[in-house]
Amino acid sequence: MSSYSVTEPSARQKWAAGTLVVIYALITILPLLWIIATSFKSPSDAIAYPPKTLFEPTLEGYVNLFTTRTRATEQDLKELGEPKTWYDRIVRKDGFIIAGPSRFLERFSNSMIIGFGSTVLCIVLGTAAAYAFSRFKVPLKDDLLFFILSTRMMPPIAVAIPIFLMFRSLGLNDTHAGMILLYTAVNLSLAVWLLKGFIDEIPIEYEEAALIDGYTRFQAFYKVVLPQAMTGIASTAIFCLIFAWNEYAFAVLLTSGTAQTAPPFIPTIIGVGGQDWPAVAAGATLFLVPVMIFTIVLRKHLLRGITFGAVRK
Repeated sequence: MSSYSVTEPSARQKWAAGTLVVIYALITILPLLWIIATSFKSPSDAIAYPPKTLFEPTLEGYVNLFTTRTRATEQDLKELGEPKTWYDRIVRKDGFIIAGPSRFLERFSNSMIIGFGSTVLCIVLGTAAAYAFSRFKVPLKDDLLFFILSTRMMPPIAVAIPIFLMFRSLGLNDTHAGMILLYTAVNLSLAVWLLKGFIDEIPIEYEEAALIDGYTRFQAFYKVVLPQAMTGIASTAIFCLIFAWNEYAFAVLLTSGTAQTAPPFIPTIIGVGGQDWPAVAAGATLFLVPVMIFTIVLRKHLLRGITFGAVRK
């Protein structure tokens, strides 16, 4: 009689599960592929009905995203002579000339500063708080943890008006510091709870052995706990960055110029006769890149999983 494990799926079950995963992946990635394809369409192809799946690719959307254009007369175009660059040729075929750069790079830089700044601050504060809750006897620990968690129960936009009034009084409206502090406050509860769960899985005997060897408490935390908790830190950092990177409501309400991020700016790109959908799609495509790179860089920590075992006695 051959042995059989009830936990081992059959070939048919593996095939069915794989098929479902492929179908789900295709459905999930289809909108992303459509956005990327739209960024390479001309404005007329982008609004064509029925939608065009086969089209002649063009970089007009990216040119319109990074530049501001003004209409020129035929006399102006003759005086300028032949276009000297490929993007000049793209613009002039519709009777425009490039007047200067757009504000996309500025808004994109604001997103980088605010998104990564709030993520770093959230990870630093969240790791310290999670370590304290996990290792020390904090008075009213359970009540404090519930209070921290309760800040996630209310939709952030529900407190938008009080935050707006508070920021206006403190002079934090339309500032990088104000947005970094706000996104850190919103994400901190998530960071504390996630990181506390990972730190709880690290056997305390590791730190006790380090303390016996002469390490200080900070050295034990830095050299023993942090490397073991890197999986949790990476996961938490990705979640915090995604929220700060994609946040729209607070960015619309609290910023307008100096600290405005890319999400409120991209939908406002206007072309000839209305919305410039290829430029909007180009902005959305480029906006995905930093988060994608950040996730790929941290993927080795995400794939490690929690492999902490009991300390061998």
